Amino acid sequence: MYAFTSSFQQPQGSPIRELFKYLGEPGMISFAGGYPASDLFDVDGLRLAMEQAYAVPAQCLQYGPTDGLAILKHQIVELMGQRGAACTVDNVVVTTGSQQGLDLLLRILIESGDVVLTEEPAYPATLQALRLQRARIVAIPTDAHGIQIDKLSIMLESGACGRPKLLYTVPTFANPTGATLSSERRRALLALAVKYRFVVVEDDPYRDLRFTGDPVPSLLAEARLVDGARDWVVHFASLSKIVSPGLRVGWMIGPHEIIRRCVIAKQTVDLCSSPWMQAVAARYLAAGALEQHLPKITAAYGLKCHQLCSDLREQLGDAIEFHPPDGGLFVWARLQGVDTSDMLHKAVEQKVMYVPGKAFYANNADSAALRLSFAAPDSNAITEGVRRLRYAYEMM
Repeated sequence: MYAFTSSFQQPQGSPIRELFKYLGEPGMISFAGGYPASDLFDVDGLRLAMEQAYAVPAQCLQYGPTDGLAILKHQIVELMGQRGAACTVDNVVVTTGSQQGLDLLLRILIESGDVVLTEEPAYPATLQALRLQRARIVAIPTDAHGIQIDKLSIMLESGACGRPKLLYTVPTFANPTGATLSSERRRALLALAVKYRFVVVEDDPYRDLRFTGDPVPSLLAEARLVDGARDWVVHFASLSKIVSPGLRVGWMIGPHEIIRRCVIAKQTVDLCSSPWMQAVAARYLAAGALEQHLPKITAAYGLKCHQLCSDLREQLGDAIEFHPPDGGLFVWARLQGVDTSDMLHKAVEQKVMYVPGKAFYANNADSAALRLSFAAPDSNAITEGVRRLRYAYEMM
């Protein structure tokens, strides 16, 4: 009846958001969504920042610049400098969450049939966006330390992955695996990007959520050590996981010619991200509230992660395989002898949810895999949720 575009004739929704219909069921324990814990929000700090922002109502309530409020962009530049990734306001665009940054980048760079490399398994919303853009997705194998750069190098040299325009990665506490790419692998990846002239898209929402181990510089920071690499890195970051998803404040940093075109693309999407929320974020960062708040949330997530891993070992023993992450929000696991998509029905009956591994693969999925988020449930819910997970497994 309607002449939909080819991408939207038979579109597929987010496999994670499809699970949200179960969240309202009484007694449901969810390990599914990557929601930060609501009880860890800095409510007082955000309330103060909102009051300070609203002291200049004309700035909050009026349209703002497409690339973002200057007061927020200056705070982002300062924050990135503290992270070892110096940039200027001209290289920054404020986005409505980092997902918008990816959408803008795909609009300006990717046409139907263009090759985009992704780590495998990968963030489902990225796979969804790439499919809607009609990109040719080529998956790169990963291990407990992220993308296997040696295999990527062989694929590029042999031409097995064509001529890629982009490579998308979450190199620090990856979603879904929790893996962190080593500094050596990061520099090797950047060297490949320079050699084969593809843009490395670094999605970096979890960087500050490290609860054990030593920090690893971002790809954007490492790019200063690889000749020419800064021209091939686009960096996404966000306050969603470390402050509040409700702010919808993210940013992208990249080369001038890419940023300029993304600003034009954003003009057609939303004119500008909410000036009110940008002003709140700017005041929050300027007050040093983020630095004060991060130790609280990283300590809490560290305890939750340890408990989830301990409970999984206690309840499921050798039936489950996983690598405990050093940070982030997720544990990536495999259950022996089951298809976790089929098991999800049993789990929902037991009032527990997770995301089956198939959601994170472009093609050849690992049917035994699943992603568990420890962020939202409290201590008692984690233990009870794992017990219910064991019951579901035993019913298969």
